[in-house]
Amino acid sequence: MKITPQPRRQAASFTFGAKLRQATLLCAATLAVAPAAHAEGNKDSLWQQTKDHAANIWDQGDGAIYLSGVAHHGRSTYTREKLNELNEHAWGLGYGKTLRNEQGNDESLYGFVLKDSHRHPQYMAGYAYEWVFPIAKTGLELGLGGTAMLMSRQDYFHSVPFPVPLPLASIGTRKGKIMFAYVPRLSANKNNGDVLLIFGRIEM
Repeated sequence: MKITPQPRRQAASFTFGAKLRQATLLCAATLAVAPAAHAEGNKDSLWQQTKDHAANIWDQGDGAIYLSGVAHHGRSTYTREKLNELNEHAWGLGYGKTLRNEQGNDESLYGFVLKDSHRHPQYMAGYAYEWVFPIAKTGLELGLGGTAMLMSRQDYFHSVPFPVPLPLASIGTRKGKIMFAYVPRLSANKNNGDVLLIFGRIEM
């Protein structure tokens, strides 16, 4: 009997999804994003646990599109002259996976590119965790948490990616949310930090 070989799946290392997952795994490990829980007697390293946890989010989570549009700079932090120079239309697009875990909270892996305050591309890839709070029985829910990412910008470290943790919040339904990430003011000096990024996440 002639055995017909099964078609080989396309090599994952050549797909956008695989590259995105590799980037988010690196980000999670760099920032010590550990799994939600450690099984008793588990001898795997933190790195292996992190990879396994991220792989589960990627494999079991729902695909999501990210759309960006607003980067609001604090009016009391920036001078009028500086505000006139800065871009607040942070148009951008991203893709990721979001998993509603056993605790009813959202864990996400994502990759994102948008136009930064100086109109240059800003690249981000990372992990996000949000505690989810339903609003009565309306279907609406609030999310509060944080994100740990690797970011690349032309005006920092010659575009070499660097780690960034940011607070995160959202409001909407499970399938569609308006999200907020905040960059705090970095010093007492004017014209730094204090930026609210507003974007949307649509699960598919």
